[in-house]
Amino acid sequence: MRLSRYSDYLVRVLILASLRSPERITVNEVAEAFDISRHHLVKVVHDLGRHGYLVTQRGVGGGFTLALPPHAILLGDVIRLGEEETVINCMDGPNHICRLSPACRLKGILDEAAVAFFDVLDRYTLVDLMEKSAVLREVLNLREP
Repeated sequence: MRLSRYSDYLVRVLILASLRSPERITVNEVAEAFDISRHHLVKVVHDLGRHGYLVTQRGVGGGFTLALPPHAILLGDVIRLGEEETVINCMDGPNHICRLSPACRLKGILDEAAVAFFDVLDRYTLVDLMEKSAVLREVLNLREP
Protein backbone atom coordinates (compact mmCIF):
# COMPACT_ATOMS: atom_id res chain seq x y z
CA MET A 1 0.00 0.00 0.00
CA ARG A 2 1.25 3.45 -0.81
CA LEU A 3 0.17 6.59 1.03
CA SER A 4 -0.86 9.59 -1.00
CA ARG A 5 1.39 12.61 -1.20
CA TYR A 6 -1.35 14.46 0.68
CA SER A 7 -1.06 12.07 3.67
CA ASP A 8 2.71 12.44 3.58
CA TYR A 9 2.35 16.23 3.73
CA LEU A 10 -0.17 16.01 6.59
CA VAL A 11 2.38 14.15 8.69
CA ARG A 12 5.30 16.38 7.68
CA VAL A 13 3.39 19.53 8.65
CA LEU A 14 2.55 18.06 12.06
CA ILE A 15 6.14 16.94 12.64
CA LEU A 16 7.50 20.39 11.84
CA ALA A 17 4.82 22.11 13.94
CA SER A 18 5.73 19.81 16.83
CA LEU A 19 9.44 20.51 16.45
CA ARG A 20 8.79 24.26 16.47
CA SER A 21 6.19 24.19 19.26
CA PRO A 22 5.22 26.45 20.94
CA GLU A 23 6.45 28.87 18.25
CA ARG A 24 4.26 29.62 15.26
CA ILE A 25 5.46 28.34 11.87
CA THR A 26 4.47 29.43 8.37
CA VAL A 27 3.55 27.50 5.23
CA ASN A 28 6.60 29.02 3.56
CA GLU A 29 8.87 27.61 6.26
CA VAL A 30 7.40 24.13 5.78
CA ALA A 31 7.72 24.42 2.00
CA GLU A 32 11.36 25.41 2.36
CA ALA A 33 12.20 22.74 4.97
CA PHE A 34 10.85 19.90 2.83
CA ASP A 35 11.28 21.45 -0.64
CA ILE A 36 7.53 21.14 -1.26
CA SER A 37 5.28 23.41 -3.27
CA ARG A 38 3.67 26.08 -1.10
CA HIS A 39 0.50 25.68 -3.17
CA HIS A 40 0.09 22.05 -2.04
CA LEU A 41 0.74 22.89 1.60
CA VAL A 42 -1.90 25.61 1.88
CA LYS A 43 -4.71 23.06 1.53
CA VAL A 44 -2.98 20.64 3.92
CA VAL A 45 -2.61 23.31 6.63
CA HIS A 46 -6.17 24.49 6.06
CA ASP A 47 -7.53 20.95 6.47
CA LEU A 48 -5.44 20.28 9.57
CA GLY A 49 -6.79 23.51 11.07
CA ARG A 50 -10.37 22.67 10.08
CA HIS A 51 -10.07 19.26 11.77
CA GLY A 52 -8.67 20.73 14.99
CA TYR A 53 -5.02 19.70 14.71
CA LEU A 54 -3.65 23.20 14.10
CA VAL A 55 -4.47 26.70 15.26
CA THR A 56 -3.99 28.97 12.27
CA GLN A 57 -3.64 32.74 12.07
CA ARG A 58 -3.77 34.65 8.81
CA GLY A 59 -2.12 37.92 7.93
CA VAL A 60 1.01 39.65 9.13
CA GLY A 61 2.66 37.59 11.84
CA GLY A 62 0.43 34.68 10.89
CA GLY A 63 1.21 31.02 10.77
CA PHE A 64 0.14 27.99 12.72
CA THR A 65 0.83 25.96 15.84
CA LEU A 66 -0.35 22.62 17.14
CA ALA A 67 -3.86 22.81 18.58
CA LEU A 68 -3.40 19.59 20.55
CA PRO A 69 -0.51 18.10 22.48
CA PRO A 70 1.42 15.60 20.34
CA HIS A 71 0.31 12.65 22.49
CA ALA A 72 -3.32 13.43 21.58
CA ILE A 73 -2.77 13.26 17.81
CA LEU A 74 -3.38 9.72 16.59
CA LEU A 75 -1.58 8.84 13.37
CA GLY A 76 -4.56 6.79 12.21
CA ASP A 77 -6.86 9.80 12.46
CA VAL A 78 -4.41 11.98 10.54
CA ILE A 79 -3.88 9.42 7.77
CA ARG A 80 -7.66 8.96 7.45
CA LEU A 81 -7.82 12.62 6.36
CA GLY A 82 -5.78 11.74 3.29
CA GLU A 83 -6.72 8.14 2.55
CA GLU A 84 -9.90 6.23 1.93
CA GLU A 85 -10.50 3.27 4.20
CA THR A 86 -11.84 1.31 1.23
CA VAL A 87 -9.05 0.05 -1.00
CA ILE A 88 -11.21 -0.90 -3.98
CA ASN A 89 -14.70 0.20 -4.97
CA CYS A 90 -15.53 -2.55 -7.51
CA MET A 91 -16.74 -0.13 -10.16
CA ASP A 92 -15.82 -0.55 -13.83
CA GLY A 93 -17.05 2.93 -14.59
CA PRO A 94 -19.56 5.50 -13.44
CA ASN A 95 -22.64 3.65 -12.17
CA HIS A 96 -21.34 0.31 -13.47
CA ILE A 97 -20.48 -2.36 -10.88
CA CYS A 98 -17.82 -4.90 -11.83
CA ARG A 99 -19.40 -8.06 -13.24
CA LEU A 100 -17.28 -10.19 -10.85
CA SER A 101 -18.81 -8.47 -7.84
CA PRO A 102 -21.40 -11.15 -6.98
CA ALA A 103 -18.72 -13.85 -6.63
CA CYS A 104 -15.50 -11.94 -5.89
CA ARG A 105 -14.08 -11.83 -2.37
CA LEU A 106 -11.27 -9.38 -3.11
CA LYS A 107 -13.09 -6.29 -1.82
CA GLY A 108 -13.84 -7.95 1.54
CA ILE A 109 -10.26 -9.12 1.93
CA LEU A 110 -8.84 -5.70 1.07
CA ASP A 111 -11.31 -3.99 3.43
CA GLU A 112 -10.14 -6.33 6.21
CA ALA A 113 -6.53 -5.44 5.42
CA ALA A 114 -7.36 -1.72 5.52
CA VAL A 115 -8.97 -2.12 8.95
CA ALA A 116 -5.79 -3.83 10.19
CA PHE A 117 -3.65 -1.06 8.65
CA PHE A 118 -5.58 1.67 10.47
CA ASP A 119 -5.70 -0.38 13.69
CA VAL A 120 -1.89 -0.32 13.73
CA LEU A 121 -1.74 3.41 12.99
CA ASP A 122 -4.24 4.05 15.79
CA ARG A 123 -1.71 2.67 18.28
CA TYR A 124 0.73 5.49 17.53
CA THR A 125 0.69 9.24 18.12
CA LEU A 126 2.72 12.20 16.95
CA VAL A 127 4.93 11.65 20.02
CA ASP A 128 6.10 8.36 18.53
CA LEU A 129 7.31 10.19 15.43
CA MET A 130 9.21 12.66 17.60
CA GLU A 131 11.43 10.13 19.45
CA LYS A 132 14.48 11.31 17.50
CA SER A 133 13.61 15.00 17.61
CA ALA A 134 17.27 16.04 17.89
CA VAL A 135 18.07 14.20 14.65
CA LEU A 136 14.94 15.63 12.99
CA ARG A 137 16.03 19.14 13.98
CA GLU A 138 19.51 18.48 12.63
CA VAL A 139 18.40 17.20 9.21
CA LEU A 140 15.91 20.06 8.89
CA ASN A 141 18.44 22.67 10.12
CA LEU A 142 16.15 23.79 12.95
CA ARG A 143 17.26 25.31 16.22
CA GLU A 144 15.81 24.32 19.57
CA PRO A 145 12.62 26.31 20.33
